[in-house]
Formats: sequence, C-alpha cells, structure tokens
Amino acid sequence: MAAHATTVSRRRWGSTVAGLLVLAVMLFPLYWMLNTALQPDSGLLEVDPVPSGLDLSGFAKAFTDQGGNLLTSLLVSAGAVAICLAVAAPAAYGLARFGLRGSRTIVFGTLITQMVPGIVIANALYTSYVDLGLVNSYAGLMLADASLGIPFSIVLMRSFMVSIPGEVIEAAEIDGAGPVRVFLRVVLPMSRNALITSGLFAFLFAWSDFMFALTLNTTDDVKPITLGIYQYIGAHVGDWGSVMAAAVLSAVPAAILLVLAQKYIAAGITGGSVK
Repeated sequence: MAAHATTVSRRRWGSTVAGLLVLAVMLFPLYWMLNTALQPDSGLLEVDPVPSGLDLSGFAKAFTDQGGNLLTSLLVSAGAVAICLAVAAPAAYGLARFGLRGSRTIVFGTLITQMVPGIVIANALYTSYVDLGLVNSYAGLMLADASLGIPFSIVLMRSFMVSIPGEVIEAAEIDGAGPVRVFLRVVLPMSRNALITSGLFAFLFAWSDFMFALTLNTTDDVKPITLGIYQYIGAHVGDWGSVMAAAVLSAVPAAILLVLAQKYIAAGITGGSVK
C-alpha cells in the first residue's frame, strides 16, 4: 500500500514538473518580449537575461506612437463582437430549436468555412469593398473581422442552446411570449456563458487580425495595432525596445479579458456537452 502511494506521489510530482517545464517554454517568448521592452537602449543581441532596472521609456515612446492604433483596434474589435453576436446568436437558436432540414449539413458547412485561407477571403472581399465603398473604413473592417468569429460562435452557441430544456421554452410560450420574446427574455439569459465565450473569442480573432487590416486598408485612416506594429518594425528596426513595448501593450487588453472571463469560458465550452 505504501509502495503504491509512493508511486502515485512520484507520478504526480513528475506530471507537475513536466507541466511547469512546458509552461516555461510557452511563456518564455512573452518574458523575453517584456525583458527587451524594459531595455530600450540595448540592441537585440545585447539584451541582458534579467533587466537591471525598470526603464519605461520604451513604453512611453510606444504608447505615444501606437496609442491611436490601440484605440482603433479596440473600436474595431468591439464592433466586430457586436456584429458577430447579432448574427450568430439567432442563427444558432434557429439551428438548435426549429429542427431545420439539413441543419447538420449547415453546421458542417459552417465549420468548413474556418478552413478557407484568410488571404483568399481578403482578396475576394477587396473587390466587393471597392464597389461598396468600404475600403479604408471602420465599418468595412468590423464586418470583415466579424466573419472570423461567426462560424465558431454559431457552432458553440448551437451546442449550448440544444441543451436548454424544451419545457422552459414551452412554458414561456404558454404564458404568451412570441418567438422573439422567448429568444430575448429566455434563451439569451440562459446562454450567458456561451455568449460571453463567443464574444471573447470573436474579440480575440478581431484583435489579432492582420490579413484583413493589411488587405482592406490602403491608407492610414484605419490602422489597427497589428498593422501598426508591422509598419513600426520597418520604421524602428534598430529600436527593438520600443517595438517590444508596443507588442506588450497590444497583449494587455486580450490578457485582461481572458483573466476576467476565464470562468465563463470554461462553463461556455462545456455547458453544451451534457444535456
């Protein structure tokens, strides 16, 4: 018995050590990015493994140069989330509730769209955007970025809405609620975790988008942070401290959202797995 307990304990310690090693490898690029940002006067090959002080001048310069682009990314990402949820939530409810013929095929086709290379979609959109006058516009970039999250959101929310008891919806209908009211007053509140999870991933998709930002903008009128950092590297290739500081600043909003919404993400992803 004691030998078995010792073996189990060793396995747990081994798993913990292995997990910590994997985590260290995954987080090392983030550490080196922050480390370089805190040493703005050092060349890329002259950065000390551990910063000797907190030199925030690189962050000040990066915020001055990229602050507007960060705000642009926030506006575009927020708009993309709103569009994504406005389209995906009713679509997911229709596929989950109304027993549409071929609904499984529709869901499968939705998943297939995620496999199409982004450059193909971006090139196709550019021609349409020129005709519609959406090139170099916030609305155009919001619509394009929303398309990145809509397929994922439909699949996720459908799997959650399928698990909503039919008796709850029927009770609301008996009380006189119409389909729209049932959807707004019953289904959406019960699907809060799935909505938050879908919205978070839609935000991350839009926040990290580079292909649409590069293809659908020919001027600096609408420049998200991803495109700003890309051009920033070319303009300040010798000032890696400021470049890395801009990268750190761009990661902060996404990191904050992930920390705040982590419990909703776990519940949203697993909520539709058991009915």
